[in-house]
Amino acid sequence: MSTQISEIEQEQLLEKLEIFKIHGRDKRRRKILRIIGKFFPARFLSLDVLKKYLEEKIFPRLGRKPFSILYVHTGVQRSENFPGISALRAIYDAIPVNVRDNLQEVYFLHPGLQSRLFLATCGRFLFSGGLYGKLRYISRVDYLWEHVRRNEIEMPEFVYDHDDDLEFRPMMDYGQESDHARVYAEATVDSPVSSFSMRCIS
Repeated sequence: MSTQISEIEQEQLLEKLEIFKIHGRDKRRRKILRIIGKFFPARFLSLDVLKKYLEEKIFPRLGRKPFSILYVHTGVQRSENFPGISALRAIYDAIPVNVRDNLQEVYFLHPGLQSRLFLATCGRFLFSGGLYGKLRYISRVDYLWEHVRRNEIEMPEFVYDHDDDLEFRPMMDYGQESDHARVYAEATVDSPVSSFSMRCIS
């Protein structure tokens, strides 16, 4: 990750994009930390600013009770919004032990073949504390509602669009067909994130 804007602007960007948001509960009434991977501004964000933001704004709000993570991988591109393996490890190591111990499940929505292979080969070595064993791959939004209370979670519209693509082009699940035909509106520094859908409560 490289810094091209000031620390204050980076913090404001994290707040504006709502990449990390404590939002809703799962079926076991545990708080959910929702992470939207596509909104992650890897090119603009320094590791130190990210760690400070999590330590000050997110971890204290999780409290001392068990919680779950919903990671939305839809639309993540390595060149745009992937922070890198070393950064992921540094972020994980920076999580306080009590917070890490309270993490019960990680719901990984739209994982894709490459991320599955990476985690299968490197996940056990990259993350300590049994995190790999807490991963739950979720290939469709409909399957997510088996674990998460659907009327308490908002999703960006592009997540449902990707689900529609998978229904008509199922080989995308296995990495044998590209999703480049659909062009999504990218979240930028200057554009507000306003593409959330309420389909979850319909």
